[in-house]
Amino acid sequence: MSYRDRDVDIEERRVEEKNDSSLVASTFIKYAAYLVIFFGILYFIVRYVFPWFR
Repeated sequence: MSYRDRDVDIEERRVEEKNDSSLVASTFIKYAAYLVIFFGILYFIVRYVFPWFR
């Protein structure tokens, strides 16, 4: 069997890495907002709720 006798289809794939900076920025803003809310609630608890138990 020679190379001329073979009928081979070669599938060519191109992999493109998507690097969407707007997606990264929006994710960063989302988690930064979560942190601000968390620390705001923590500040409220320490500042106003803990003094009730003294």
